[in-house]
Amino acid sequence: MDVQSFDVIVVGAGMAGATAAAHLAATHKVALLEAEESAGYHTTGRSAAIWIQNYGPRDVRLLSAASRAFFEAPPEGFAPGPIFAQRPVVTLAPEDQRAKLDEMIATGEGIEPIAVEAVAAMGPPLKPGYAAAAAIERDAFDMDVAGLHQGFLQMLRRAGGVLALRHRAGRIARRGGMWEAETSAGAVFAAPVIVDAAGAWGDEVARIAGAAPLGLQPKRRTALIVDPGAHDCAGWPLLGDAGHSWYVRPEARRKLMVSPADETDMDPHDVQPDELDVAIAVDRMQQALDIPVHRVEHRWAGLRSFTPDRSLAIGEDRDVPGFFWFIGQGGYGIQTAPAAGALLAALVRREDPGALAPVVPLVDPNRFRKAAA
Repeated sequence: MDVQSFDVIVVGAGMAGATAAAHLAATHKVALLEAEESAGYHTTGRSAAIWIQNYGPRDVRLLSAASRAFFEAPPEGFAPGPIFAQRPVVTLAPEDQRAKLDEMIATGEGIEPIAVEAVAAMGPPLKPGYAAAAAIERDAFDMDVAGLHQGFLQMLRRAGGVLALRHRAGRIARRGGMWEAETSAGAVFAAPVIVDAAGAWGDEVARIAGAAPLGLQPKRRTALIVDPGAHDCAGWPLLGDAGHSWYVRPEARRKLMVSPADETDMDPHDVQPDELDVAIAVDRMQQALDIPVHRVEHRWAGLRSFTPDRSLAIGEDRDVPGFFWFIGQGGYGIQTAPAAGALLAALVRREDPGALAPVVPLVDPNRFRKAAA
């Protein structure tokens, strides 16, 4: 059987894998293996991302802040146009969520109170009596997920890396200091380093490679598209409640994306939306906004996968030399991608991560081994 030799094998070509491969390709010969016919078919291709500094645990906030400069000024030729566009985030609080809103304002960065009437003046048709208070985070922005993903894949290709689609890693073994990944296409890829960037399948890939799983839990997130009728929603902020039970944001200029912000535990698979979640999303939105919904134009679901403590897992497995974790991105994978990829590459190269050094202990995958000891 023909064996193709590389410096690094990356498993999974979603945002995580594409980012890791692109950063590593500057100094390493990289093979990026993907089971599906297209890269980013599962979670990445179903994401509608917005960069929010106050989103997620400390490691996520540090990586998000470190990624901002990349979104604002990507490398020349990275994408055909801008990959970000300003859009504030508004949080509404019914009376029973006031305490949560106050905590957000007190502990967040750049979150400030705003009059409910001022929110209505931005365009959203708020129902009278729904919101007792509100807050705004002005320094947020939409991200072009497809443009970002394709930009990283192009970086990989330009550096001489290989994207192998329809190559599911069915056998992964280490022999003589080299990892061998035999794929469903009958090819064998060999390298001294392998990176597990398989998203919801991260623990499954680890088991195949002989590494102990981390306890990754995929969770379904539902979204749908509705027509806001006579309302021009293009300039609206992202709107949600302080209890994180729903949110809406403009989509494709004249449409509105709605989500019940669900997190339903799932096994890794090609997840589809549940009709009850779709109905819940519409109901929760309509409690806050006066928008009739005559038809749901499109619905989908994706898997957001979390480690047990909901922080990312980036780094080498202490018990399996040359096996690097790059999983657990949860709902933060897009906005942390540039800095997370740079950190992973620095760890693989055994380089000083520089300004990202404070993140290293927070995302160390071996923290779960210590907890279990």
